[in-house]
Amino acid sequence: MAKGIGNGIPLGAVVTTPEVAKVLTRRNYFNTFGGNPVSTAAGHAVLKVIEREKLQENAHVVGSYLKERLSSLKDKHEIIGDVRGRGLILGVDLVTDRKSKTPANAAVLEVMDNMKDLGVLIGKGGFYGNVFRITPPLCFTKQDADFLVDAMEYSMSKL
Repeated sequence: MAKGIGNGIPLGAVVTTPEVAKVLTRRNYFNTFGGNPVSTAAGHAVLKVIEREKLQENAHVVGSYLKERLSSLKDKHEIIGDVRGRGLILGVDLVTDRKSKTPANAAVLEVMDNMKDLGVLIGKGGFYGNVFRITPPLCFTKQDADFLVDAMEYSMSKL
């Protein structure tokens, strides 16, 4: 894993089972960011903030709230085929038909553009490019979630 663990500082980590770790002791392991004391100190500081500010708990609480709010949009907008994910890593599929799950690629771009005009930047992905990727920072609040969902709902109502 990398990126977030250093909060912008180059840092990576390997998380594995004891069995795999034991094998690594008999092999030569190389890491481009290995052994840097400044990056290690930054990573340690990030972990302390995550613990002190209870950001894992926040991801669970706010992520569950956000997923519930996004799921409620599914009842209002036929274009939403699925809402999935866990914590603050969520996906919203846009489809032209829920049964066939036909990707709604043009609608994704239109909703994205409308949301951008409202101040919400959102990414897309998935095999067909029809899934909104919602991966906000761990400090995301319920108020932020409300703003995101309200912007998405407004943008979808303009389709």
